[in-house]
Amino acid sequence: MKAPAPRLGGSFLAGAQGRLLPVSVPMRYFGAAIAFHVLAWAALLAGAGQWPLWHGGPGWPLAALHLLTLGTLLCSAIGASLQLLPVATRQPVRWPGLAATLWWLYVPGVALLALGMGLAEPRWMALGGSAVIGALLPFGVLLALNLAGAQGMPGVVLHGWGALAALALLLASAAALLALWLGRPWLGGTVARALHLVAAAFGVMGLLALGLSYILLPMFALAPVPAQRQQLAAGATALLALALGLAAAVAAPLPLLPPLLRAAAAATGGLALAWHLVLMRRVLATGMRRDLGRSLRLMQLGWACAALALLLALAMAVAALHGAPVAAQGRALGVLLLVGWLLSFLLGVLQRVLPFLASLHAARGQRRPPTPSALTLDRALAWHARAHAAALVLLLAAAFAGHPWLVAAAAAVGLAGALAFALFFGVLLRRLAAPPAA
Repeated sequence: MKAPAPRLGGSFLAGAQGRLLPVSVPMRYFGAAIAFHVLAWAALLAGAGQWPLWHGGPGWPLAALHLLTLGTLLCSAIGASLQLLPVATRQPVRWPGLAATLWWLYVPGVALLALGMGLAEPRWMALGGSAVIGALLPFGVLLALNLAGAQGMPGVVLHGWGALAALALLLASAAALLALWLGRPWLGGTVARALHLVAAAFGVMGLLALGLSYILLPMFALAPVPAQRQQLAAGATALLALALGLAAAVAAPLPLLPPLLRAAAAATGGLALAWHLVLMRRVLATGMRRDLGRSLRLMQLGWACAALALLLALAMAVAALHGAPVAAQGRALGVLLLVGWLLSFLLGVLQRVLPFLASLHAARGQRRPPTPSALTLDRALAWHARAHAAALVLLLAAAFAGHPWLVAAAAAVGLAGALAFALFFGVLLRRLAAPPAA
């Protein structure tokens, strides 16, 4: 039998109007993510003096970390998965009212959790964390129902199931950390923190970033979707790397096994990333739209930081085998993973997805709807890109040098960039709400 012809990126948009959520649902998640982006840099600025010597305890560095991860990254992932996965898998969202209602539990929960972390208030942390867990559980159900009924897109579905399994581990480790802060531990702090980090960065967000790329990049570039067997093979390699990383987290109290497992996880993750990037390069090379501009440059920055993070993780695992200290490298690894890879990639995607979704919704009932470019304030995105790159460089320098003034400078520049991105989003909403031209 002949292999099926590759689908052209965007072909799944046929009939997408019937699978779109009301515009207010995804936009409120994306809007909250952009607001948390601003607050994350502001919290880091407030805790600039603590960050060089911070080792994970309550304080503004911990608040900044969770405003970025739960607030910006995961809130965007919820909005994207609720809107883009149903369109790609050709089925509507089950219970769209629940998807809208969860925002009112999740977003205040993240805000209260971050405030409790910044002020070192364990009860606030417990209350906010409980609200976040209570919102993510039904979100996981919605995601599972969509994946179970998916038609096609097996590579995306594989990554989705992996992210869902990682979400379960993330919630379990979060509950363990909340119990630890309240003085009622049921899982060791070392294991809980290691599981939390791996499940969040590499599991939930990492797998969603890889999987959704098979939807987004072909759609942006108007290119054929990568072959299903290639997607599945690259995804299986990424899942193996994640499993090795989780095994290293569980074995954290042991003396020798964790560094060996981390080294294996980093090497396998590097292979998965290389495989994924080969597929993405093929998409960009065969697309009808090859110049994706600033958006692609931010995504490429994210991919480069992901590669550097895996190389650094491998070097840290080897150093740990020889008993060398890796505290500064650990902070640099966190910066490369969260700000360099995930945040850069997300912001590159959002500046294309937001105008695109807005134009899809604006097309309802209009003969000549606004184009995505007509909804975009390009100057704000240019300001943001420069500030984001500068903040990343300054924060990496601060990770190694340990100077609080470098942290403050990075946070101030990052805050300016986040405000520019918020301006882009505000102008997009205003132009979307404007009455159509005659």
